[in-house]
Amino acid sequence: MLMLTTALMTTALAAEYKIDAPEYALFATPTSVEQVTVVGAGVTEQSNIDRSKNAAMIPPPFGSPEASQTGSGTVLIPQSQTGGTSAQRSSGSTAYYPPAESVTIPQAEVTTASSPFTLPDGLYYSDGSIGQLKIPSIGVNVKVYETESLESLAKGAGHFKSTSCWDGNVGIAGHNRGVTNHFGQIHTLEAGDRITYTTQLGTRTYEVFFVGQISETDFSRLGRSNENLITLITCVRDVRDMRWCVQAREVT
Repeated sequence: MLMLTTALMTTALAAEYKIDAPEYALFATPTSVEQVTVVGAGVTEQSNIDRSKNAAMIPPPFGSPEASQTGSGTVLIPQSQTGGTSAQRSSGSTAYYPPAESVTIPQAEVTTASSPFTLPDGLYYSDGSIGQLKIPSIGVNVKVYETESLESLAKGAGHFKSTSCWDGNVGIAGHNRGVTNHFGQIHTLEAGDRITYTTQLGTRTYEVFFVGQISETDFSRLGRSNENLITLITCVRDVRDMRWCVQAREVT
């Protein structure tokens, strides 16, 4: 009994733990914008304006096997990742839309942190749209609404809110089937075809230089650019993990 009492009275020693730092960052690449045009403000905002979600990771469900694994969250802003998947072809799509011949012109000019970027502020028309897209060769004449949401695509085309609204690279999404299938034929465009885009800031004419399929996780062609580009994206019929992409650069 005496020995048991003595054992119970022994001071408990604190356990020692050693936690190593993660091998790589838990956060997505910052998406700060250093040069932003705000229409109506009368000035161009500059000098380190941070408009990013620097901790842009959605954690895995509580209690799931991935919950305790480092870096297992989902990136909230996929296009902020570097080294995205390169453009791919899907052989299964040829039964529906034969892949258009890709033009062997280099991708857009290399971007920098100071690439021009225009916010939608001051660009809205009375009907809620921010622009008008026309592609004469395939009969497209559609209004463009802010964000690529289903609500926007139900009315016309949708502007990728992560891309510029005017200067730089303007990204626009559209349906390829259904009632609002405005982008159903963009895969038939050819090098040299013209695209016009009109906003409150004026009208720009672009010339197509790339038509091809990309992975649904490839956001590289929606990145910021020092050139004035327009990038159109739609689904590939019955090929869930691929997208049709058309890029055109401004004709000066």
